[in-house]
This record gives sequence, C-alpha cells and structure tokens, in this order.
Amino acid sequence: MSFVRIGGVPHHVRVTGSGPVCVLSAGLGLAWFDWDAVVEILAPARTVVRFDRPGSGLSGHARVPPTLAGEAGRIVRILDALGFAGPATVVGHSLAGFHCEAFARLHPERTSGLVLLDSSVEERPKVRVPCGVRVGAARVGGAVLGGVGLPRAVGPAVRRAAVRGDVASAGVVRRVYGVSRVWQGALLEYATYADTALELTALRRGFPLPPRLPATVLAAYANGAGGWLTRQRSLATSLNATFHVATPSGHLVMRDAPGAVADAVLTTGQPGSLQ
Repeated sequence: MSFVRIGGVPHHVRVTGSGPVCVLSAGLGLAWFDWDAVVEILAPARTVVRFDRPGSGLSGHARVPPTLAGEAGRIVRILDALGFAGPATVVGHSLAGFHCEAFARLHPERTSGLVLLDSSVEERPKVRVPCGVRVGAARVGGAVLGGVGLPRAVGPAVRRAAVRGDVASAGVVRRVYGVSRVWQGALLEYATYADTALELTALRRGFPLPPRLPATVLAAYANGAGGWLTRQRSLATSLNATFHVATPSGHLVMRDAPGAVADAVLTTGQPGSLQ
C-alpha cells in the first residue's frame, strides 16, 4: 500500500505486476479492491495501477468538486508520481469511463489504449440546477450524514446490500464504508455527474481521439438490458472502438466477469498497436 499527494490530498495507490502499464479507475462509490480479481489475471503481463479518487477508498477528503479535465489530469499526475512517463492503457468503469475518455482526448501522447467497462453514457446531458447549488447540497448532506453517525452505523451494510457476494473482508468494508468521508465523496461525484457529462460532450467536439488509438467498449448484460446494450454499441461506434458484451454480468463487470475485463485490456493497447 502506498500514497501519493496530489493537490494536497493523499491518494491511495496500488501497483501490481510487470509489463506495459494499465490504469484501472472504478465507478462512483467503489474502491481499489473491487478490481482484485482482474488484477490477479493481469499482473503477470501488465503493470497494473489502481487508485482511489479523493473521497473514495482510502484516499483523503475531496476538497473541491470534481471536473472532467481535473480527473483526466489526476491520472497523469498519479502516473508521473509513480515514475511511469510512457503511454498507458486507461480502463474506466461507469462514471470513470468519462474520465478515461477525457484522458485519451487531452493526453493522447500518454495513451496506448482505451477500455470502457459498462461506461456511463449521456447522449444529451442537461443541467437544470446550478452546479453550486448541487455541490452545496451534497456537502450539507454529507455533513449531516456524518454528524448523526449514519455511515458508521449502516454504511458497511449498505455496501453489502449493493454488492452481492462482496469478496472484501468485513474489516476492509468497515474501514472504507463506515466513514463519512467516502459518502461525502460519492455525493459530490453524483452531484456533478451532469456537469461532467456536459464537459465530455464539449471535449468530443474539440479534441478528437487519435485516429488509430486502440479502443474497446465492454458492456455488461443482464436480463432486460437490451436498450442499454444499444447505447453501449452506439458509444463504441462513435469512438471507432471494438464492442464486446460480458454475459452474464451486472454493472460491476470487473467483479462479475473479470476474465472478460482482463481479455479486453490485454487485447487493447498492446505494444506496437499504434504503429
């Protein structure tokens, strides 16, 4: 376990394995250990970097509301802090799909491949309430939850209910989800979700992906998910990406189908694939 300080915030980082670098970034409210099964498969062939964003996992408090450019830059700064100056394959799950796509668009020289795992998709994002109001409400809500001790009382149970068959130990879940910091961080990311989607829409107009960038969209499939698969396929088409479906799998595809996730990483951004 190690920490790197970025913007005054300690970031929890794990580095495992050897070979070309790949970065795994989880969706809202998740933590480094949600990738354990994928890392076990990847480590013999890849240097795997996992990190917790501010307010998630074991990282410090989220001091400022997240932005898309800020999250893309965070990946750069983490790689720099670890001494990985070359290109990496970036792997984003759910909300972090926005972050990793932005990284590839803003930092193409640092990107050897892009893998999106059941990524968030917003074709026509809209903002109805000013960002400042939503952020303020999220901060107040987080403070209230922490003040009455709700995270400590029910946080681990909520995690267990949301993630069936959780493989993390009770102690780890309690350490992460029993503190108000993590719930405040999740509320902030949720409150700024629409703003992040709007940022990505604008970014797509001004910062095209490198024309030969290897990219894969891996969608999760569950009963009744036909409409969602159509949207995921459209995302792949817009990115000129390979499209695959992990079945059976719920939204936490890295836990339900780790082999499919590892295959997507290993076949995307291989050495020499940009030549």
